[in-house]
Amino acid sequence: MASKEGFLTEGQREMLKTAPPSVEVLSSSPKSPTLKSPGAAKSSSVLLSEHHAKAPAVGKASTTAISVRHVRRTHSGKHIRVKKDGAGGKGTWGRWLDTDGESHIDKNDPNYDSGEEPYELVGTDVSDPLDDYKKSVVSIIEEYFSTGVVEVATSDLKELGSTEYHPYFIKRLVSMSMDRHDKEKEMASVLLSALYVDVINPAQISRGFFMLVESADDLAVDIPDTVDILALFIARAVVDDILPPAFIARARKMLPESSKGLQVLQTAEKSYLSAPHHAELVERRWGGSTHFTVEEVKKRITDLLREYVESGDTVEACRCIRKLEVSFFYHEVVKRALVLAMEMQSAEPLIMKLLKEASEEGLISSSQMVKGFSRLAESIDDLSLDIPSAKTLFQSIVPQAITEGWLDASFLKASGEDGQANGPDDEKVKQYKKQIVNIIHEYFLSDDIPELIRSLEDLGAPEYNPIFLKKLITLAMDRKNKEKEMASVLLSALHIEIFSTENIVNGFVMLLESAEDTALDILDASNELALFLARAVIDDVLAPLNLEEITNRLPPNCSSGTETVCMAQSLLSARHAGERILRCWGGGTGWAVEDAKDKIQKLLEEFESGGVISEACQCIRDMGMPFFNHEVVKKALVMAMEKKNDRMLDLLQECFNEGLITINQMTKGFGRIKDGLDDLALDIPNAKDKFTFYVEHAKGRGWLLPSFGLSDAS
Repeated sequence: MASKEGFLTEGQREMLKTAPPSVEVLSSSPKSPTLKSPGAAKSSSVLLSEHHAKAPAVGKASTTAISVRHVRRTHSGKHIRVKKDGAGGKGTWGRWLDTDGESHIDKNDPNYDSGEEPYELVGTDVSDPLDDYKKSVVSIIEEYFSTGVVEVATSDLKELGSTEYHPYFIKRLVSMSMDRHDKEKEMASVLLSALYVDVINPAQISRGFFMLVESADDLAVDIPDTVDILALFIARAVVDDILPPAFIARARKMLPESSKGLQVLQTAEKSYLSAPHHAELVERRWGGSTHFTVEEVKKRITDLLREYVESGDTVEACRCIRKLEVSFFYHEVVKRALVLAMEMQSAEPLIMKLLKEASEEGLISSSQMVKGFSRLAESIDDLSLDIPSAKTLFQSIVPQAITEGWLDASFLKASGEDGQANGPDDEKVKQYKKQIVNIIHEYFLSDDIPELIRSLEDLGAPEYNPIFLKKLITLAMDRKNKEKEMASVLLSALHIEIFSTENIVNGFVMLLESAEDTALDILDASNELALFLARAVIDDVLAPLNLEEITNRLPPNCSSGTETVCMAQSLLSARHAGERILRCWGGGTGWAVEDAKDKIQKLLEEFESGGVISEACQCIRDMGMPFFNHEVVKKALVMAMEKKNDRMLDLLQECFNEGLITINQMTKGFGRIKDGLDDLALDIPNAKDKFTFYVEHAKGRGWLLPSFGLSDAS
C-alpha cells in the first residue's frame, strides 16, 4: 500500500469541504486572492502553510478531492508570487520561449504583429458645426461690407447651408455693423431685407433679433450706444416688414426687468416707431440706400466721358472708370462712349483711343466690350432718329475696332444674326415697338389709363399685346418707383379691358427669357421682375397656378428666369404678403385691397341712405382705381338684393353714361356675382331671380358685352 506522505490528512480534507464554494485554493491571477470570509481566509492560509511544510517537492497531489495547482518555489524555501502566464521572477525560468531577460517588440521581425504594440491615445479637437458656421459667416459678412454686393452674400449664405443656424448670422451681422460706420449699418439692414423669406424665414429673423436683445448687456461693454443702435435696427426691421410689430411685446415678456434689452425695446417703440412719419425717419437715419441707382451710375459715366473729351487725359479717364467699381456694368461705358462719338464726330478719335486703352489695360473686358457694341447695334434704329448718320458711323467704327484688336471678331456674326430683318413681319414689329414706346412715355407723364387703352385699340394689333407688356415693364424698371407703380396699375386695367390672361402669361415669359439681357441695363432686374410677378398675383391679374405655367414654358437653360419665379412665390408665401407687395413701389393710390373694398362699401351705404348720385360718382372717381370698379358693380348689386331697393341700378346707369365704369368693368362685376351666386343664395333666398332681372336690365341698356350669358347662373 502506498504511503500517504505528501497527501492531505482526513482533517485537512474536512476543512476544505466546509470552506465556501467561491473560495479558490490558489488563484491564477497575479494578484493576491480575494476572499470574502475572514474565517475562510484564515483556514485557507493555515491549510496551505501546513501543506507546504509537510508535502515534499517530489510528491504528487491526489485528484480525488480537489485539483491543487503546483507551486513554484526556490531552493531556498522562500515563498514567491506567481506571475501571469507563468513568467517567474527571481529564481524562475520565465515564460516559454523567453530567450533573454528583457523582451521587446522588433518591427523588423518577420513575425512582427502591430496588434502587439501598446495602445497610444492621441488627443484631437472635436469639430463643432456651430463654431464652423460662425467662422464662415464672419468671412461672408466681411466680404459683403467690402464689396456691397447683396447677390454674392446671398448666394454664399445659401451655399453654406446649416439653415438652422441662421439666427446666429443675424446676430453676427448686426453686432459687427454696430461697431462700424452708418454705411455698414445701412448695408446690414439692406441685406436682411434681401434675405427675408428667400433665405431666412420670418421665425429665424425674430429669433435672431431676440438673441441680440438678450445680449444687449454684453454688447454695451464694447459699444456704449448699444441701446440706441439696436433699437434703431429693430425699428428698421419693423418698417421693412421683416419683423412684426408684435415682436416688441413678445420679447418684453421674456426679458428680466434689469436687462438693457428692455431699454432697447422701449426706445424702439417710443422714440422711433411712435414718432410722426417714423418710416421715413427710420429709413433715412443711416443715409438711405448704400448703392448707386442705375440713373446715378449712368449720369457719372456721361459726366466722366464729357470731361475726358474736353481734357483728353486718357489716364485720368481710366482712373475715373475704375473708381466707379461697377466692372459688371462697364458695357454701359462702351455704349455711351460710342454714342458720344456719333454725336460729336470731332471726339471720335479720342473715344477710340480711350476704349482701346481700357481694353489693353484689362479695365474693360472683352465680353463687356462686345455687350456694349451689341446693345448699341440693337438700338441703332432708334438712335438714327436723332443722329441720321448713326448707322454709317457705327459700320465704320466696328471694323476699326476689330482691326486694332480691342473688339472680338465674333461680334460681326452675332450682330448680323440679331440685326437682320427677315421680312415684312419684322418691320411691322419694329414699327409697333416704336409706337408703343411713345404711348408708354405719354402714359408715364399723364397717368391717363383710358387714353392709353384707346391708343392701343387704335393700333389694332392685339396679337402683339405680350410685346407691349414686356416693353411696359422694361421701361418702368429703368425708372423710379412711381413709374413701377403706374405700370402695375396699368397692367390691372389692361387685364380687365383688353388683355387676356394668356397675353399676360406670354408677356412675362418673354420678360423672363430676356432677363439676363435686361440685367445688363438694370442691375436689380431679377428682384424687380419677381415683385412685378408677385404684384400681378395680388392684383388678380395672374393666378398662383399661372406662375407654375410660366416656369414650365421657360426654356431649360433659363435658370435666371426660373429663380425669379421662385423668388416671386417666396414673396407671396411670406407673412402679410398682400400688404407688403401692394406697397412695394411706395406710390400709386396707396390703397390696399381691403381698404379699397371698405371705402366702396361705405360710399354705397351713404348713397343708399339718401345720397346724391353725382356725389357718389365723384367719390368713385376720387378713389383713382378704375381697374377696380368691378368691385363697385359687385357690391352695388349685392346691396340692391339685400335692401330690396333698385336705387343702385340708377347709380350704375349714371356711372356707365359718364364712362366712369366701362362695359368691361361692368361685365366683370356681373360675372363675379354669377360665379358666387350659389353662396349668395344662402343669405338671400331670391338672389337668383333678382340677378336674372338685373342681367336683363343691364343688357337692355347696353351695360354688358354680348358674350355674357346666364347659362351658368341657373
